[in-house]
Amino acid sequence: MDSINLVESFSEFKEFKNIDRERMMRILEDVFRAMLIKKYGSDENFDIIVNIDKGDLEIWHNREIVEDGAVEDATSQIALSDAIKIEPDFEVGEDVSEAISISDFGRREILTIRQSLVSKILEYEKDNVYQKYRDKVGEIITGEVYQVWRREILVLDDEGIELMLPKSEQIPADFYRKGDTIRAVVLKVEMRNNSPQIILSRTSEIFLQRLIEAEVPEVYDGLITIRKIVREPGQRAKIAVESYDDRIDPVGACVGMKGSRIHGIVRELKNENIDVINYTTNANLYITRSLSPAKISSIQMDEANKRAEVFMKPDQVSLAIGKGGFNIKLAGKLTGYEIDVYRDTDIDSEDVDLEEFGDEIDQWIIEKLKSIGCDTAKSVLALSLDEIETRADLETETVAEVVRILKAEFE
Repeated sequence: MDSINLVESFSEFKEFKNIDRERMMRILEDVFRAMLIKKYGSDENFDIIVNIDKGDLEIWHNREIVEDGAVEDATSQIALSDAIKIEPDFEVGEDVSEAISISDFGRREILTIRQSLVSKILEYEKDNVYQKYRDKVGEIITGEVYQVWRREILVLDDEGIELMLPKSEQIPADFYRKGDTIRAVVLKVEMRNNSPQIILSRTSEIFLQRLIEAEVPEVYDGLITIRKIVREPGQRAKIAVESYDDRIDPVGACVGMKGSRIHGIVRELKNENIDVINYTTNANLYITRSLSPAKISSIQMDEANKRAEVFMKPDQVSLAIGKGGFNIKLAGKLTGYEIDVYRDTDIDSEDVDLEEFGDEIDQWIIEKLKSIGCDTAKSVLALSLDEIETRADLETETVAEVVRILKAEFE
């Protein structure tokens, strides 16, 4: 038969689609078999041979030779007079294979074949992308920013597959231009209008977890377990870790020498503050650690309602709440408790913090008084003049002036 070289004629699909040559051969065979069924009612008596090396496709019609006038099924039988036109020495009862030319299908059928091939390749391509990225959910991928829109960013991976990073999954400080390299975690894969939609995320807790696994070998190897991660993207994150090996300090391993391991992650997350704490089943201690860097005086627990009332010195309250309230909010998410912060009731509500006298007393004097444990006005007045002078290493005149100012506050 004439060499139709169909595979090569459709090579443009291979150029632009994520499809290997062998798979394309199978698709081509399936398309022609469907056409044979449509034309002859069956493909049982046909052989389709695809030559992968040469890119040729051959179709052979196999039939049994019968006497002239005895043909009952033209698909499986051929008259002797027709058979000898193919080969003069054929006899009744033998099998004959006749090559079918592509021209036998007609222009309309050839156009249908081509359309079917395009459709099959697109269908396979979509399914291939869907299956590939469905197995990558939860993994970090690196791509190139191709287009930036107001609500999302179009990213291309190294195979040219389109990925979407919605605005809601971007860190507030993220700013990208076309051509920039971007790292994100595959959040989910959906089929929309029969096309795979791959959604990326940089705000997911999983993204932070994968970054830690990449930077901390002990986490990747399972020596350190991440129990929980909570984030306020771009602002603050808290990570509870634990190790079943007493020889390993989980917090120290995650942070690294002088913060070497955590710094790279912080930069990737646009300077997001990351608190790494030791996980514990002791709820009281867990809440104390989760409110770091604030120092707690006492806690009253309500286990039934999952509430905790935390008491601390006035100068620690703002640390516990944190900028924008993120610290206490994340501590609550991490521990599962609703946390309320109160000023320590052991401090006289009528007392005044020494910092309030900053406009009347020099700051270095206030620091001297704090160094001996006097944080408030009444704590200073509770000491004798000699004791203040000796312990704080201050001159007599200075101590007398400080006491005068403090007493005037309560008169």
